[in-house]
Amino acid sequence: MAPGPDPIVVVGAGIAGLAAAAALQRRGYRVRVVESRPDPCSGAGISLWPNALAALDRLGLGDQVRRSGGRVTAGALRWYDGSWIRRPDRDRLVRALGEPLVVIRRSRLQEVLVGALEPGTVQYGVTAAAPVRRGDGVELAVTGPGGAHRWAAAAVIGADGTRSVIARALNGPLPGRYTGHTAWRGVAETAIDPELSGETLGPGLQFGHTPLGPGQTYWFAAERAPRGQRRPEGELTYLRRRLAGWADPVPALLAATDPAAVLRHDLEDRATAPAWSAGPVVLIGDAAHPMRPHLGQGGAQALEDAVILAAFVEGHRDLVAAFGAFARHRRRRVRRVVAEAAVIGRLVGLRPPALAAALVRASAAVPEAVLTRHLAGIAARSAFELPGA
Repeated sequence: MAPGPDPIVVVGAGIAGLAAAAALQRRGYRVRVVESRPDPCSGAGISLWPNALAALDRLGLGDQVRRSGGRVTAGALRWYDGSWIRRPDRDRLVRALGEPLVVIRRSRLQEVLVGALEPGTVQYGVTAAAPVRRGDGVELAVTGPGGAHRWAAAAVIGADGTRSVIARALNGPLPGRYTGHTAWRGVAETAIDPELSGETLGPGLQFGHTPLGPGQTYWFAAERAPRGQRRPEGELTYLRRRLAGWADPVPALLAATDPAAVLRHDLEDRATAPAWSAGPVVLIGDAAHPMRPHLGQGGAQALEDAVILAAFVEGHRDLVAAFGAFARHRRRRVRRVVAEAAVIGRLVGLRPPALAAALVRASAAVPEAVLTRHLAGIAARSAFELPGA
């Protein structure tokens, strides 16, 4: 049963916050979402593994997302000269994971999630302060275009990312840290051979490339670099020069990319929040458990969080009990994914770069079946489970 007259307020309109709002509204709960940014749609693309698609299916949105993106049936791994490190059988990955990956524009994914909400649910340009417990609920101070207000809420869900105000209200300081790598992302206006979908690697640099839809390819690059650095000649010009000698499709993709649409972000990290819930306040997504991007599971785990949290809310007498049970349930799975992503990040960033390159090339000796089975435990449809399933 939905709580009394006060809504559940979700702080943050990213993937986690929008999905949580959609999941709760489907169960009859009153929800408001606030987002400090006037326009939160950013980023080029996102890979949605089958565990993420399984969560989206629970929201009734899986097929809409599948129709909106490109599909990846195998993950090729090549060296920058074009030689193969791994060339997996296309059917093996799909059989192991339950279906292909879907790569979709982040803005499109957010459109799908917002479209599942009741009109007026999301308010942009509204900043929330730390919540204050009031009786059985919460008081939340917010500031937006209409000025400063105090809202009464049945509960608050912190989905406000790595620098979460709500996470710090529950835990105190949670300092961020620079991983030592910067990343570029873009969309090339050209198709890619499906057989080459995956990553091309070189000493100290990795380049990923996956179909995004008809005539488009999503790509990303990551390289060790000083924090805050920017290329005076332009980011795309730098990448075109830096990767000029790499095997196709890398130079071709960069040549088909609009320089104005290239994004560059330093990769930041932060420890998992010690406390995910306190009374009628709970954390989900990056607010609770930031993770490095090397497994492509940040968005997937946010979607899992949202759907599983709503299931706990539906199955408990009150929100405090539901939030506590959710936090206890999710920690074990999320801890594994966070740790594995961090290990891969450290291996990729080993110095000197030749050492990292040697380890990557040596990984070809690991049987494909072993790697696929391990990946399935993280990213297969069957890896997503609702509580009590």
